Amino acid sequence: MSETTMMKTRSRLIIPGLSGLYESLHEGAETLLRVVAGLALVTHGAMKIGNPFGAAEMVEGLGFYPGVFWSPLLAFTEFFGGFLIAIGLLTRPAAFAATFVLLVTVWFHWITMGQGYSGAEKSILWAAIFLFFTIRGGNRHSVDAKIGKEF
Repeated sequence: MSETTMMKTRSRLIIPGLSGLYESLHEGAETLLRVVAGLALVTHGAMKIGNPFGAAEMVEGLGFYPGVFWSPLLAFTEFFGGFLIAIGLLTRPAAFAATFVLLVTVWFHWITMGQGYSGAEKSILWAAIFLFFTIRGGNRHSVDAKIGKEF
């Protein structure tokens, strides 16, 4: 962060002395969010990866035909995509795929199940997190940064 930006930030803070703390924790907090979100997606996908065709009927019920194509894609997106997000490799495409999956679950809970916002709230939050990483990428604490290439 440039000196000018730090001075502007410091002048906006109620307690200006905290600017150094906030600056030092900024990237670490972003990295922690990426890792936790990715691992949460891996955990969710782990239930599906053992039986990648197990959700075929469910995805067809959402209008994704044929289920034998979309069900494994869902399992791989959650499991392997979550792993990629956690380590920060191909962060943007993996996060984009996760965002798409979560927006489908928003539709499912809000519209198909008729649960409205209360049923879709968790999916909305997760979709927002993955949209953030779709736009932002993995930051300097990612494999993308270590290899010097990003999508």
